[in-house]
Amino acid sequence: MTNGVGRHKERLASFELALRDAGIAHCNLVPVSSIFPPRAKLISRKDGLKLIKPGQIVFVVMSRNETNEPNRLISAGIGLAIPRDRNMYGYLSEAHAYGMTDSKTADYSEDLAIYMLASTMGLPFDPDKSWDAQKQEWKISGKIFKTSNVVQSAEGDKNGLWTSVVAACVLLI
Repeated sequence: MTNGVGRHKERLASFELALRDAGIAHCNLVPVSSIFPPRAKLISRKDGLKLIKPGQIVFVVMSRNETNEPNRLISAGIGLAIPRDRNMYGYLSEAHAYGMTDSKTADYSEDLAIYMLASTMGLPFDPDKSWDAQKQEWKISGKIFKTSNVVQSAEGDKNGLWTSVVAACVLLI
């Protein structure tokens, strides 16, 4: 999982700089939907970047956001929920937000991933319970093994340059 931020007078160049900051600009990125494959291993960004070669085609679940509005807070986040049974698939979720801090975007993206995983596992959803209580109940059930997230936020450049943020889970197959 990786993240980055970029600023430039051109929108596309700002996005490119965010990808560079994330360490994945030298790849051919193929967006995929939000499934974390069964038995997949989550490795560190540092170890993952060592495995990628320039021009390589890599699959990503990516969240991105951008603004040229001075001081506007933007964020992008990826949430991850992995089941205890590693023969099952997990979920990745993308969150793209305005006005949300890192921690709020992190919670939101992780909550989405947990909800998607819990719903596929048939875990009960009680609309009368608070989200946090429901999430704790799902974790306590023993069916959800791990949750994680990666987030990038930034304020729009004070001089109106494009500001881009990316968060991604790179799937190396």
